[in-house]
Amino acid sequence: MTLASEELPPADAPVEAAARRRPALSPSRAGDFKQCPLLYRFRVVDRIPEVPSPVAVRGTVVHAVLERLFALPAAERVPERALALLEPAWHDLQQAEPELVGLLSEDDAAAWLDSARDLLRSYFTLEDPRRLSPEACELLVEAELEPGEDGEPVLLRGYVDRLDIARTGEIRVVDYKTGAAPREIGEARALFQMKFYAVVLWRTRGAVPRQLRLIYLADRQLLTYTPDEAELRRFERTLSAIWSAILKAGRTGDFRPRRSGMCDYCSHQALCPEFGGTPPPYPGWPSDGAVPDAGQETPLDRAE
Repeated sequence: MTLASEELPPADAPVEAAARRRPALSPSRAGDFKQCPLLYRFRVVDRIPEVPSPVAVRGTVVHAVLERLFALPAAERVPERALALLEPAWHDLQQAEPELVGLLSEDDAAAWLDSARDLLRSYFTLEDPRRLSPEACELLVEAELEPGEDGEPVLLRGYVDRLDIARTGEIRVVDYKTGAAPREIGEARALFQMKFYAVVLWRTRGAVPRQLRLIYLADRQLLTYTPDEAELRRFERTLSAIWSAILKAGRTGDFRPRRSGMCDYCSHQALCPEFGGTPPPYPGWPSDGAVPDAGQETPLDRAE
């Protein structure tokens, strides 16, 4: 599985299929550009494959298990059923992405599955899924913002892990994180993602979400946040500015690297000028006015 494989449709994809899916901005790709414009270029324009880490793949499998758990009748959402869903979910992912079959040795796979089981057990210490009735899991959401100063509208697209609606109509957005609760930089990135979802839901449903909830399974912590309308209006302007900057960089080819603590986790250091590397020749922005689709997120993105 590679990030690049899901960023853009194949070059020989039918024109009709491309026309049905307008280019959009996802929280992951917006976060990439905000973190480092060159990283955005590598992932969206160059589409350089990235080998997923066992930790990232584990997150994808745990997300799949939790999605399947909520498809069961409420009374059956117990730890034993979640644990029983784990190996089938891992098997299905390998069937869908055969290159993952050799990701782990037999010994490593056993320890890896045990660590995934620990994460699932942690989930049940934070919530009782038998008492919840989500409106949706892995929900695709889209909304278009008004054109910015450059006259370009912004289509936002993302996947919400879980959407809870109270009887009173209040909205709660829930996102699972299989890592530990982050420090300041990581927390800001996570809240960026959640505010993105809040904007889309506000624009499509006409109500500001009452609560944004991040569930960190590794250290069993909950992070909750309550946005307000004024804040979301400001965040809309931020997203419009990011989209305008993406379009400008795409047309000029000026995707500059931005060094930060996140560089330690980047798989593109060999191509980055900050580390003595040289990026591949810029392939150019599409001449027909099309825009590479930055609205596609992989399961690995959503499991971060």
